[in-house]
Amino acid sequence: MSAQVAAPTLVPKAGAAPKARPALALGVIAACNAMIQLDDPIVNIALPGLREGLSLSPMGAAWVINAYLLTFGGLLLLGGRAGDILGRRKVFLAGVGLFTAAAALRGFATSAEFLIAVRAVQGVGAALAAPSGLALVLSMFAEGAPRKRAIAVCTAVGAVSTAGGLLLAGALTSVSSWRWVLYLDVPVGIGILLLAPLAIRETARSRGRFDLAGALVSALGAASLVYGLAQAAERPWSDPVVVGSVLAGLALLVVFGWVERRAEQPIVVPRLFADRDRVLAYVGTLAVPGALIGTYFFLNQYFQRGHGWSALATACALLPLPVTMAVTAGLAVRLERAQGPRRLMAAGAALLVAGNLWLATLDASEPYALGVLPALVLLGAGMACSVLPPTVLATSGLRGGEAGAASSVLNSLQSVGGSIGLATLVMVSTHSGGMTGGFATGAAFAGIALLAALSLRGRASRP
Repeated sequence: MSAQVAAPTLVPKAGAAPKARPALALGVIAACNAMIQLDDPIVNIALPGLREGLSLSPMGAAWVINAYLLTFGGLLLLGGRAGDILGRRKVFLAGVGLFTAAAALRGFATSAEFLIAVRAVQGVGAALAAPSGLALVLSMFAEGAPRKRAIAVCTAVGAVSTAGGLLLAGALTSVSSWRWVLYLDVPVGIGILLLAPLAIRETARSRGRFDLAGALVSALGAASLVYGLAQAAERPWSDPVVVGSVLAGLALLVVFGWVERRAEQPIVVPRLFADRDRVLAYVGTLAVPGALIGTYFFLNQYFQRGHGWSALATACALLPLPVTMAVTAGLAVRLERAQGPRRLMAAGAALLVAGNLWLATLDASEPYALGVLPALVLLGAGMACSVLPPTVLATSGLRGGEAGAASSVLNSLQSVGGSIGLATLVMVSTHSGGMTGGFATGAAFAGIALLAALSLRGRASRP
């Protein structure tokens, strides 16, 4: 373990700390991660019925998605810093509580305005819970094999939950109301709130204060960039709303960098960007979502509109991807130990390139077993191998109060990367080649991750 990484210290309250249960604690955090990952597919599956039930216009339906993305993407950096200063378990529980309450309320929605407001609150909860959850994992599990196994468990649980959630959401959509689909997160959130205080110890608070200027500028910049990219999925890139939002977001992020260099206690630690391997890991984290996000987006349309399949049949057809990802996640830990992060990350990115190119040549008359299934297996294995190395590299060599900042940067890059990927894939598919062009673009995103992997120093593990 690095000499720079402080051993996790606990808030000294006699009799207040729960007994250490690392396995249960990891399960609770993995469940939260899975709940947040699954929320977007759940809402998308419910969206057709939701539009009809609430008489939503196309713009209103878009804001049901965007309201969540704006608050989630905009407040991630602040959420990570809040955990460092206020206590990671406290902020984690607050985020899960907000997320769960909003998930319960949205099922009662009777108007578009109420639903959009609740979705925005849900994004705030996710922005608090996601980085604090990862920071708790970093605090509980030392660098090396324990942390790698913990990250693999979170990846596997997320993949299995996605598979189960897709099936359940598809079944409920087929036989019941869209409202029941929106309640799926509620029992998971309640379970997390009940178990977390029993299994997770509070971490010591970092001495410091909030960088309010940095928090405001970063939130506005990230929200503007995410909004512009989300709009680019439906409008041409030349549209004033898209151009203005993206340029405003980029300008604000430049201002954010200037503010952070002058801040006494910046919301993002500049030292995180001083290590070459960590920066390359960030590049991989930003690119990988674009290599996968088109799979669910395009294949949902391919099965349901092109072949007339039900939502449940479509969910079953997509299952091999998360199942393969879950199975491969455990193997990835051993491969990383034997081959090093450089080779594993490169192999994962290469599998993502191959899977996207396979689907780019998909013919409508080709049977599922030959045309789609092999590509889903390649993509699932590629994702499992592409997630572990950059996460490990980006969270190694941290000092005592940097876990929250490192976690929030990772989550922010994943959020922005997903928005960039979806906007680019939709734009390309609309203007040049349909689904074929979209998957070719997904292969290009995977190629960026492959170049980042090949540029790593090639060490078996970080010191």
